Amino acid sequence: MISFPHCKINLGLNVVAKRPDGFHNLETCFYPVPRTDILEIIPAAEFSFSLSGINMPGDQEDNLCISAYRLLKKDFDIGGVKIHLHKIIPIGAGLGGGSSDAAFTLLLLNKIFELKVSGDQLKNYASQLGSDCSFFLEEVPLIGRGRGEILSPASVSLKGLHLVLVKPSIHVPTADAYAEIVPLPAEFPLEESLHRPIAQWRGVLKNDFEKSIFEKYPLIGQLKEKMYSLGAAYAAMSGSGSSVFGIFEHPVDLKKYFSGLDYWCGELK
Repeated sequence: MISFPHCKINLGLNVVAKRPDGFHNLETCFYPVPRTDILEIIPAAEFSFSLSGINMPGDQEDNLCISAYRLLKKDFDIGGVKIHLHKIIPIGAGLGGGSSDAAFTLLLLNKIFELKVSGDQLKNYASQLGSDCSFFLEEVPLIGRGRGEILSPASVSLKGLHLVLVKPSIHVPTADAYAEIVPLPAEFPLEESLHRPIAQWRGVLKNDFEKSIFEKYPLIGQLKEKMYSLGAAYAAMSGSGSSVFGIFEHPVDLKKYFSGLDYWCGELK
């Protein structure tokens, strides 16, 4: 069985408080983006996992697809499987690719073994794998609060608009990004900002990570300004990673302006 784990962008990302458990409370709007990895899972005599596509550093045993399988196997008598992940979504980009792979692994295993795990149960498993993992169980925009696992409907649609995503060869470790953050209540309420016309989002729909990351990695900030100079209605950094996106009202091909960078463009749903 094959599925296509998609990535996300953050429309606004406010880090509002430090939690006693060391994590942070945040509020954001997760928006699905149709750039995908490719995930195949088939029943097998024994468990195996393989990778292709983008090279992923670190121990393969730490891959979240493996973690998802082991998490379900603790509670259900599921057999062996062969998992193959073809990685396309860039890593360390703030696009949630790893969390999406984990969420889609849960969904596929639930179907393959007919576990009949409910949506709420799947969200509970997903939240154990990553703060934004639960979002990827649904393919609709959602408001995320708490660590990102407390989800509610988001009344925003970018359907028919066009997204340009670029990522420089910079990896921003999540821990380093949070270390520079001073949590504060949002200057502009998230839902109010999202209800404005997109042309008014600039300056009110903010990503709290941008200030410190742009200071440390000026190129990322320059890419955001480049998006605006090329006609973006709104541009921002996604998550705490190094990717920058621009939302455009019409189809665009800006690849020549971002030569040498990981580049993707497509229509939003």
